[in-house]
Amino acid sequence: MTVQQTAIATALEPWAASELAHPDAATDGLVAALDADPSLHAVWLTLSVLERGLPTDAEVRSAHRVLTGRGAAVLVAQLATDAASARRRHSRVDLLRSAVIVDVRHTAETDLATGIQRVARETVKRWHADHDIVLVTWTADGRSMRRLLPDEQATALHAAAPVHGPTAVADAVIVVPVGGTYLLPELAAEPWRTERVAALAEYGAVTSGVIGFDCVPLTTAETVGEGMPGAFARNLVAVSRMDRVGAISDAAAEEYSGWRRMLSGSGVKGPDVASVLLAAEAGSSTDADAREFADLVGLADDPLVLVVGSHEPRKNHLAVLQAAELAWREGLAFQLVFVGGNSWNSFGFTDTLAGLKKAGRNVATVSALPDRLLWAAYRLSRFTIFPSINEGFGLPVAESLASGTPVVTSRYGSMNQIGLAGGTIVVDPRDDDDLLRGMRSMIADTPLYERLRSEASAYRVRPWDDYASDLWDYFVD
Repeated sequence: MTVQQTAIATALEPWAASELAHPDAATDGLVAALDADPSLHAVWLTLSVLERGLPTDAEVRSAHRVLTGRGAAVLVAQLATDAASARRRHSRVDLLRSAVIVDVRHTAETDLATGIQRVARETVKRWHADHDIVLVTWTADGRSMRRLLPDEQATALHAAAPVHGPTAVADAVIVVPVGGTYLLPELAAEPWRTERVAALAEYGAVTSGVIGFDCVPLTTAETVGEGMPGAFARNLVAVSRMDRVGAISDAAAEEYSGWRRMLSGSGVKGPDVASVLLAAEAGSSTDADAREFADLVGLADDPLVLVVGSHEPRKNHLAVLQAAELAWREGLAFQLVFVGGNSWNSFGFTDTLAGLKKAGRNVATVSALPDRLLWAAYRLSRFTIFPSINEGFGLPVAESLASGTPVVTSRYGSMNQIGLAGGTIVVDPRDDDDLLRGMRSMIADTPLYERLRSEASAYRVRPWDDYASDLWDYFVD
C-alpha cells in the first residue's frame, strides 16, 4: 500500500469503532486525509467504513464527484449523517490489513458436494489448513462481508448440514479489506453481490482472483436456465475488474480468453487468464460401501452403467435415455443408474425415465450420495457416461478414470482434453446414434473394453493438494 492509502485507513480507524469517541477530531482527520488523497480508492474505503457496506461503482463515482467538486468537508459531512444509522445495522468494521479474504458465501450455505461446490470446498479447506486466510460470507442486507460463524465454516469446509438461523449478532461486525487479496472460489451470480465485488476489485487496492469454471451461459445459452445468461453477464462485469482468472481447464481458459479479448472495445483491460488444471483424485470406499450402494439401487447381475450429474438439459441425460432404450432393444443387458438431483427444466427427463421404468427397463435414480458411496459406485460400474453439451472441466469424467473405470464422453472441449489420456470413447453429444455406438462398444466389444479398462487403471491422478497449491501460487504468491 502507498503512504496515502495507509493514511486514509488510519484516518478511518475511529469511524470503524462502534462509537465515535471524538467526533470533531475524527472528522478533521478524515477531511485532511481525503484532501491529501482524493482518489477513487480513498472514496471507496471511506464509503465502506462510514456507510457500513461495500459500495457499488455508481456510489463510488457519485461520492468522488462530490469530493472533487465540492470538497472533502462537504463529502464527510454528508456521510457522517448516514454513519449513525449505518452503525445500527453493523456496529463495527474490522479493517483487515494485507489479509487474504476468501468469499465462500454460497458454499457456506449448502451441503451440495458436486460441481462448483466440490471444487470450492476441496480447494478452500486446503488453503485454510496451509495458509492464514479469512473466510467470509455476506450479511443479510447484502451490502457487507463478515466472518463465517462456526456452523457456516463447517459447511463451507466439510459439507456439514447447514444451520439456517438469525445472523444479526454476526452481522454486527463486518470486514473491509485494506490492501491484501480477495479470492472468489465459487460462482457469484447475485446482482447485489457482483456489483459490489466489481467495485472492490476496481477501487479496493486489493489483488483479486477468481476460479473460472466455464462460460457456458454465453457459449451455449440454450442449455441453461432462463435468467442465467443475464446473471452470468453481470458476473463477468465483476470478473473483468479482477486481476486473475484461474480457469479449470484449457477449454475454459480459451473461453475466458476469448471473452477478455472482447473487452478491448470498451477500454477495459480485463484479467490475466491461465489454465490451472483441476484435480482428478479418487476417494476411498470399502466393501461395505459397495454392498450398501448395491442394495440401494437393487444391483443384480447385469453390468452397471453409471451417469453422474444433475438432470439439467446441458448434461444431456435425455440423450442417454434414448441411447439406452435403443441398446436394450438390441438385446444388450445392463443396468443404468443416474446419480444426481433434478434441476431446471428436467421434466422431460423425469417423464421419460418414468416411462422406461413402467416398461420394465432396468434403470434407477439416486438424488444424492455421500462420497464413500459415490466412489463405490464408480468402482462397481462397467463404465460411466458423461455426454454433456459443454463443460468447463467435466469432473465425473476425471473421477471415473481416477477410479479405474472407462467413460463414454463428449469429443469436444475439456471432456475431450481429459479423454486424451485414454480410457474413453468420445462421441458427438448431439448425435444419439453416436452415443449408442459408444455404449454398444463398451458393452459388447470385449477386447476394446479391456484395453480401455487398462488405460483407465493407468490414469495419472492429479491430487487436490496439488491443484489447491498451484492455484494459490497463481493467485497469491
